[in-house]
Amino acid sequence: MMNFSKLLLCSCLTFSSLAVLAADVAEFNCKRAEKDYTEEYEMKIALASGSQKAKVFLDGRDLDQSDVYGKQVVKSVTLARPHILILIEASFEPETLMGVSYSAGTVSTNITLDPVTGKLKKVEKVQGGILGETMGNGTYLSEETCLLSKMPYKAK
Repeated sequence: MMNFSKLLLCSCLTFSSLAVLAADVAEFNCKRAEKDYTEEYEMKIALASGSQKAKVFLDGRDLDQSDVYGKQVVKSVTLARPHILILIEASFEPETLMGVSYSAGTVSTNITLDPVTGKLKKVEKVQGGILGETMGNGTYLSEETCLLSKMPYKAK
């Protein structure tokens, strides 16, 4: 009986993963933990369709952002069964904060999300700008948990 339960659970996880890959929109509850700090947020991924580009939202905020300080763009959302791959690029203009000048900078973020296990892996490449000064230029790896919160659905 225990083996049947495990088989049923694995089947459900597999089918929910396939549903994520077949839908236009998937929503996740995510959790990021670093040292003594924990943050929970909602992530919504909308695949490209027709003339609409792929979009990613964190707590309802569109990650495609642009203002006088810089620009952030979701370059791609790709389904590579069973993973969802997301590429985000950001560039920042030179700036002065509290009397300290910082050069222009860039951050390239590659995210791999496994909707079955909920494991999200993030690789961020930081070059220049205030982040390069405070964190250091280089590549940063982190892991988070993102569990499916709403069955995938087709966008209207």
